[in-house]
Amino acid sequence: MTMAKYNITEKKVKEAAYRTLVNPQLMDDLKERILDVIVMKKKYKDKDYSAKKLADDLGTNTRYISAVVSVQFHMNYTSFVNKFRIEEAMTLMVDKRYQDLTMEEVSDMVGFANRQSFYASFYKFMNMTPREYRMQHYEKHPSQKVQKRKKDK
Repeated sequence: MTMAKYNITEKKVKEAAYRTLVNPQLMDDLKERILDVIVMKKKYKDKDYSAKKLADDLGTNTRYISAVVSVQFHMNYTSFVNKFRIEEAMTLMVDKRYQDLTMEEVSDMVGFANRQSFYASFYKFMNMTPREYRMQHYEKHPSQKVQKRKKDK
């Protein structure tokens, strides 16, 4: 058969095996435990908190972590963690208490290793740069903008 030449049947088997790698009960349990560590305990802020460390903390392996994050959240581990970093960054950028922070400082506070990965990740999720997001917010809420930011002088 010519179909085998294109690996059509093999791909389907591989995909199905991946989905059943973790049984539904274990998947739900791991999903809750992953959310607890990454979100509730704010491990997303830790630049060095890898999928390997998460797996070790949860007594499992990175393959299970990857499978659960992929199936339950429809993204890879890095994107999953970055999503929470971006959400916190967005909150900080429009908070009057933090308006003097540079983008580098915001990036560092939420757990990005460097400014480049912060910008790339922010753009991927929001389809705009962090600065564009901040400016857009102040255009919509002019009363929240302070006349002259210290760092702009």
